[in-house]
Amino acid sequence: MRAADARPTARRAGVLAALAATATLAWVSVVESAPITSNTAITLAPGEFVLREQFVLDESGDDPSGADRDREVKGVISVLGYAVDRDLMLFGVLPYLEKRLELTEDGERRARSARGVADLRLFARYTVFRRNWLGGLFRISPFAGVETPTGEDDKSDAFGRLPADIQLGSGSWDPFAGLVATYQTLEFEIDGQIAYQANTRANGFAFGDVARADASIQYRLWPRELGSGVPAFVYGVLEANLIHKGKNRSGGVTDRNSGGTTLFLVPGLQYASKRWVFEAAVQLPAVQDLNGTALEKDYIVRGGFRANF
Repeated sequence: MRAADARPTARRAGVLAALAATATLAWVSVVESAPITSNTAITLAPGEFVLREQFVLDESGDDPSGADRDREVKGVISVLGYAVDRDLMLFGVLPYLEKRLELTEDGERRARSARGVADLRLFARYTVFRRNWLGGLFRISPFAGVETPTGEDDKSDAFGRLPADIQLGSGSWDPFAGLVATYQTLEFEIDGQIAYQANTRANGFAFGDVARADASIQYRLWPRELGSGVPAFVYGVLEANLIHKGKNRSGGVTDRNSGGTTLFLVPGLQYASKRWVFEAAVQLPAVQDLNGTALEKDYIVRGGFRANF
């Protein structure tokens, strides 16, 4: 074949490759590899919903107080999102939790627990910057909302009123806001988030405010080469959560044995098909700088799925 004949063929191949890349990115944007422990700036098509169910096991057992405390939280976190238009998304997050605390008091081993619906979080996310190019995109989206007091906050047992961290709810209306940015290509996605929640007082008690910064990278492990079809994808996920909690206050008195800073490292995996994503990750505390005898985390395991419809 002459060089002059080869040039149109090469151009056609380039155009087909570009179209395939664009189509693949458009599909990935429907069911994308999103962070497992934080937020993303990717939106759905207007009128679409996203449902996420995440199963959580949270273990804390490194107790410097001498009471040999062992705290376990397990449950299901349900997330429903709705795309109002190409920029605005609305979300509701409702946990159903079982909390259990074992400790030694007055020489006796005690177990205290609560189970039920926890506090509902409602928030909106709006895209303020978007840029698309062949095989990639970038988004910036602020978000704001409120944690509502839907969980019981006055449960008691045979030993009296349960401690605040075992109650299902806080009893307070707690506003939060933040900013999330997403950079996505055909091979990987990077998400970064900052957020702050101001916890208000209820029944004379207030949890400390929470500030956090999150980062996530999801890298396509399989298939290594994209073909002409629409395959399923397997992503390796690595995330980091830097969380600072202020000290709790009760009756106007600051609890010096509460709050502090924790850095989690989070390895995980995601399997994405055309409308479903299955995911699993474990949050491992790399650094814990807590106040006084605050109970330290052992690990948090997360697993579940997402579906768009």
